[in-house]
Amino acid sequence: MKIDLNSDLGEGYGRWKVADDDSLLDVISSANIACGFHAGDPSIMDHTVRMAIERGVGIGAHPGFPDLSGFGRRFMQLSPKEMEATLAYQIGALQGVASRYGARVTHVSYHAAFGNAINADDALAERLAKVIATMDRNLIFFSMADQPVGRAAEKAGLRVLPIFLADRAYDVKGNLVPRGREGAVIHDHTQLRDRVRRFLDSGTITTIEGETRRIEASSILVHSDTPGSVELARVIRSEIENGGGEIVPAHVLLG
Repeated sequence: MKIDLNSDLGEGYGRWKVADDDSLLDVISSANIACGFHAGDPSIMDHTVRMAIERGVGIGAHPGFPDLSGFGRRFMQLSPKEMEATLAYQIGALQGVASRYGARVTHVSYHAAFGNAINADDALAERLAKVIATMDRNLIFFSMADQPVGRAAEKAGLRVLPIFLADRAYDVKGNLVPRGREGAVIHDHTQLRDRVRRFLDSGTITTIEGETRRIEASSILVHSDTPGSVELARVIRSEIENGGGEIVPAHVLLG
């Protein structure tokens, strides 16, 4: 079994760091790199790209709302044209950094409120998927399974990689539990290990209500800003490898 292990990286700003990105890059296979709007800056982007290249980690754009103080987790009222420009600007910035080192951006993963806003509007999802396809039709789009953004990406001719958010709780409808609710973010190593093992063995998880739900995914995500994210990523990696799985970047997985 081949599977991707991804994380959102480069989410500091200036002298401030959110996570130990360099250590995470030793564990994961795909990096979703903040492009300077919800987090990140040119120097952080440059460093993260270089470290990813050294480790053979896939380079992905992680575009969000221009909301540094809110970490991109607050909704912003932008017009569709502003959303298109916001998306293109961020992907293009990372493409420029990567091209400097002879590398390319291989995938796109929306961040937080930006992705939620797009997911809530089918027409907007299709418009933005076309932006991605116009910039590079070979880009892979990361999405939870059966989401409007994923369907829009497929309609635009993009390959879609379904993801499982290992450190976030799901409800019975397959939606993420809001971060403000107790138990929404998973920190416990034993709980995470059992959760990942169950997903790998049966393709199911236990929802926050205690129900069993099937999850379709070919990539597992751990958020870098979850406390202890490096150890959480190591737990996930060990479960995959102990089960005989092979961790590969998204662009290798989908060929």
